[in-house]
Amino acid sequence: MVTSNAGSARWASLARASLAPARAFQASARTPLLQVLKTAAAAVIAWIVCSLIAPGQPPVFGAIAAIIVVQPSVNQSFSRAVERSIGVIVGVVVAYLVALVFGAPSWLILAAIVISLLIGWALRFPQSSTVQIPISAMLVLSIGANTPGYAVERIIETIIGAVLGVIVNWLIVPPVAIRPAHEAVAALGREVAETLDGLAVVLSSPTDEKYRVQLLVEGRLLRPMQAKAQAAIDTALESLKFNPRRNTHRQVLTTDAELLAMLGIVVTRVLGMARALNDHFDEALHEEPLATAIAEEIRRAAHDLRLVMVNAALPVGEAETLADEVPALTSPLQAVVPDPSHWILIGSLLEDLRRVREEIVGASDETR
Repeated sequence: MVTSNAGSARWASLARASLAPARAFQASARTPLLQVLKTAAAAVIAWIVCSLIAPGQPPVFGAIAAIIVVQPSVNQSFSRAVERSIGVIVGVVVAYLVALVFGAPSWLILAAIVISLLIGWALRFPQSSTVQIPISAMLVLSIGANTPGYAVERIIETIIGAVLGVIVNWLIVPPVAIRPAHEAVAALGREVAETLDGLAVVLSSPTDEKYRVQLLVEGRLLRPMQAKAQAAIDTALESLKFNPRRNTHRQVLTTDAELLAMLGIVVTRVLGMARALNDHFDEALHEEPLATAIAEEIRRAAHDLRLVMVNAALPVGEAETLADEVPALTSPLQAVVPDPSHWILIGSLLEDLRRVREEIVGASDETR
């Protein structure tokens, strides 16, 4: 039985290893089905419209433009539409001029590709436009070199496809990336509050070195969470540009951005407190009366941070459910002279706590 289990595990390991190269080409998440359907609809509509306007040639340029232009946000669709149109126009012009000067030798297509890439580089076009120029020039020279008016028709076709792609993306439920930003800010706030509670535990009760090191590691992990929340906010702002539903969600996103700015300052101070405690901790710290008072203020700060999240309609977990919905941070802590062996640590904690208190009290007043 042991041999059989070992063989099964070995075959399972080999199967996973054989699938690894295929998974390297897969995205971590599927593209939303609605996005796929919108892209398909834009391509079909562009094909039909371009066929009616300029019959005779398959409207490949229009369909390609529509496919490329349908992006996750309306603002990105506008950008791609402009980039695609500029690339096609320049590419068609390059093909026309090259053919006019050199005729139609076999090497002309390669020369047009090189010239097109150099033009894109010289004009500092974005990568999408730079790549589009030689593609358009190559298609014009290879397919429509002997067809009068082919170049002009392809320019018109591309512009029509790009415009239709933007319209389809604007009309059919443009996505608004508010929820990921909302959840990322909430997750950061919850983790900051948990770290504050951990700091209060270190100051008010006996803890081992492992607990303090783990608390410092968790404090350092707040930075990646802050960066993730900022990226989510930026994505949400991008999704609101030119979006017909932007007015409905803008206030929520503005509140989240303001909270993230506040949390960024608190994260810096919390991480400073975690480092100071880890570097200057000693067992006699619990005998310091001011340490107990600071621990109580830190607990109040964690409570009020959760209260700020609740007032801002940010989701909180079961562990963060508030029993008291009244702010706990009232008057600033009155400090006394600490023991000489602790004054550096106490002073550092007091300064960080002062700034944390200012940020949380200010946010509490705004969300009330």
